[in-house]
Amino acid sequence: MSAHGKDAILVLEDGRVFRGRAFGALGETFGEAVFSTGMTGYQETLTDPSYEGQVVVATAPHIGNTGWNDEDDESGRIWVAGYVVRDPSRVPSNWRSRRSLDEELVRQGVVGVSAIDTRALTRHLRERGAMRVGISSLGADVDALLARVRRVPPMAGADLVGRVTTARPYVVPARGEKRFTVVAIDLGIKSMTPHRLSERGIEVHVLPATADWEQVRAIGPDGLFLSNGPGDPSTAVAAAELCRRALAAGLPLFGICMGNQVLGRALGFDTYKLKYGHRGINQPVLDRATGRIGITAHNHGFAVDAPTDHPVDTAYGRVEVSHVCLNDGVVEGLRLTRDGRLVAFSVQYHPEAAAGPHDASYLFDEFVAMMADNARTTTAGEQA
Repeated sequence: MSAHGKDAILVLEDGRVFRGRAFGALGETFGEAVFSTGMTGYQETLTDPSYEGQVVVATAPHIGNTGWNDEDDESGRIWVAGYVVRDPSRVPSNWRSRRSLDEELVRQGVVGVSAIDTRALTRHLRERGAMRVGISSLGADVDALLARVRRVPPMAGADLVGRVTTARPYVVPARGEKRFTVVAIDLGIKSMTPHRLSERGIEVHVLPATADWEQVRAIGPDGLFLSNGPGDPSTAVAAAELCRRALAAGLPLFGICMGNQVLGRALGFDTYKLKYGHRGINQPVLDRATGRIGITAHNHGFAVDAPTDHPVDTAYGRVEVSHVCLNDGVVEGLRLTRDGRLVAFSVQYHPEAAAGPHDASYLFDEFVAMMADNARTTTAGEQA
């Protein structure tokens, strides 16, 4: 049932109230309020499993003008707990559009709110930090809704990967000539990621987050990929242990987002919750080795606590911070070397560009080059 035209309220856990009009499905919803600064790509954002448990606030004032198509979903459903916009498009206009954003939210039962001051809400979250929130289009009892908001579990300590990971393994075949086999651990993977690997001649075996080292080794991969995902990385204990086993075995490893945090924890670093996180497709990141600045797509509320002023020796090699965010200095990447060779690396952002710029697509090529180097080294060692 469409919620269009009905009153709705949004209540933050600190008691701040915003009143607007219902958008999407009628009902109530709860989660962590976060804001995304992307002006485009709302379909990819809404279907990103990393947003499980979060109510997304769009900072761009006008949302929905390209409608909803059947090609750009990054998973099989919308994952956000709710959606907050200022001015939803009344008439979508795009040659690929099949229905409006509002219609898709209704179809999937996603509760939202429109016609509120999203600028004021974003400034509040920047000043006070991401916090729990409730949206209701069923009534205007603020005190009752606030009480329910405060009973919602916080994001810190939340183990959400099990809600979004694939139920069973599947394979994305290589496009063209097959060059390598990669196991991708689905912590909340977006569909564009295995596609980017596939177009580089990689056969991708996507395994559930519960996969162990024996399952990975049985496939005989040339590399291991750790995907993005929702929740607190400190709860991804099994993935961190798998990461350590892979590093000990010398299997080339590439991680993004949650995968970056998992690699960091596997190497002995802590992770911590950011005040309001990085979400959007316009985040500037510095590659410290080259001085190159990339405009990148982000969606994370946690970060790796690693030193940026010196490398650290670990049981698996020497690790250093490879990338930093130019907005706040947050760690955005790690590089692990052993005997002068790159054996693992990770970034805190989305190189698959769905949605987002293509500045970071070269990282998939670096992964391919790392696997090729490992294959040459292995062959040379066997011949010797």
